[in-house]
Amino acid sequence: MERIKTGIYGLDQLIEGGVRDNTAIVIAGSSGTGKTTFAIQFLMHGVENGEQGLYVSMEESPEQIMKEAEQMGWDMKSHYEKSIFFIHLKGKNFKKMIEEQLPQLVKARSDYDIRTRVVIDPMTPVIWATEDKLQQRELIGKLFYTLKELGVVMATVEEHSKPGELIGADVLLPIYLADGVIGLDYYPIGGAFNRTLKIIKMRGTHHGEGLYPYIFVRGIGVVVRTSPGDTTVKGEPNKDFNAIFDEAIKTAEFIKAPAYVVAKLKNMKASWSYEYSPEEALQVIFDSYGLK
Repeated sequence: MERIKTGIYGLDQLIEGGVRDNTAIVIAGSSGTGKTTFAIQFLMHGVENGEQGLYVSMEESPEQIMKEAEQMGWDMKSHYEKSIFFIHLKGKNFKKMIEEQLPQLVKARSDYDIRTRVVIDPMTPVIWATEDKLQQRELIGKLFYTLKELGVVMATVEEHSKPGELIGADVLLPIYLADGVIGLDYYPIGGAFNRTLKIIKMRGTHHGEGLYPYIFVRGIGVVVRTSPGDTTVKGEPNKDFNAIFDEAIKTAEFIKAPAYVVAKLKNMKASWSYEYSPEEALQVIFDSYGLK
């Protein structure tokens, strides 16, 4: 079965190389876990590989989203209205949008023979649009069903679980209806916020079942450690990692890696702000691109 790479470094190695086409994946996490970064990275990976992206925003304007992307080192603006398209639905009637407008959009795009990635960020307002659970289920189910006709859908949900809960009650419906669910969490250790990822479900896929730490790197995005375990990393204060980066860049150029991959490694070198070695993160990135 064909797998669609998410472009989130390390994640694809945990889910048999990627996600199945025409599926809905939910990214659930509380504020600060980086849900929007996951979504933008997923979208940009497709655009960088000749696909198109549809960003359904329930809160922030396209300008705000593109500005956030720029801060992480992604140039969404140059693709705006060319290969990246936005639907901004703040304050709109979600029921009318889901039942009337989206089906018309999907039908209009049916003649395009280009894979389209869809992001819904966040879909929490749809959940809160009505307290009636049956209507919530109908709206979310229709939303997923309609947009999956375009390709892979990645939806983020703001999740507030109580102590002892794996998943908060307010996001149970989208998690139940989705084909795959990835839970994000963070907690303080030694004054720093350490983030971990857990694959809660991924239909038709053998996936990793541990807690996987992840970091953010400007110009690269999210990098997931592919081996679960201790979320703490021993610091190496004031150490110069330039030699490690230079060797990785030299290796990438020697094996004729695509120019955009070499550029990402150079951006990573320029923005690396962690006090520990980038070797593991670099290995994850090399593995993601199949570079040996």
